[in-house]
Amino acid sequence: MNISFEIVPRSLEAFDQQYGFVQTLDKGINIINVPDIQRFDTRSWELATRVDRSRYRFIPHFRAIDFKIESGELYRIIEEYALDSVLLVSGDPPEGLKRSFYNTDVVDLIRAVRQRFPSLHIYAGFDPHRSGVQDECDYIQRKVDAGAGGFFSQPFYDSRMIDIYAEHMQDLETYIGISPITSKASMNYWEVKNKVKFPKSFRPDYDWNVEFANGVIASAAANGLNVYFMPIRIDLARYFGAIRLGG
Repeated sequence: MNISFEIVPRSLEAFDQQYGFVQTLDKGINIINVPDIQRFDTRSWELATRVDRSRYRFIPHFRAIDFKIESGELYRIIEEYALDSVLLVSGDPPEGLKRSFYNTDVVDLIRAVRQRFPSLHIYAGFDPHRSGVQDECDYIQRKVDAGAGGFFSQPFYDSRMIDIYAEHMQDLETYIGISPITSKASMNYWEVKNKVKFPKSFRPDYDWNVEFANGVIASAAANGLNVYFMPIRIDLARYFGAIRLGG
């Protein structure tokens, strides 16, 4: 089982701090993935030079709306940074149209990148909260047909939903998202912004989130799945000090 840790590049100093923490987790984490967020100055792929790639697989995110396929800019980045893995997502248009963007469909981008780089590890995302299970699984299949070989999910908070998607993700390298929510305000954000329907047992505290994460890790290890931590803003030492990364 692989375990990925997402580091948000708010700044180079913030990245180095979290990366340093990951290194204290010994062999529990073996993948570093970095989202590309437009309001920050550092682009995801630029962190390739700050990660020990002999120790961790490095998977930067790329937003389809930031690239025009015909320009070849994404190809140039993959080659310049010697990337062996990428995560391709749709991306949200910038607020207020302060930045230019393209109407590039992520499925088309996956297909183009696969044709250009046949051996590249191409990952895509899936969101269990966006639509119904059938619609989301159909979307997953379109990405598979285009050339995606693995998937990173948005965070789950209900093990029953994980079981449902796990049946549909057989034979795909799948990373189950875990993102601890430790405040009522954060819980409200996920409900409104990301349409998360929390189970009645959910509590926005460390104890519930630690117990849930340990259950997901154990289940993933037993069922051929992988785990993807999106810790965002939490006390990393408090949380991961109680997480059983070994399953």
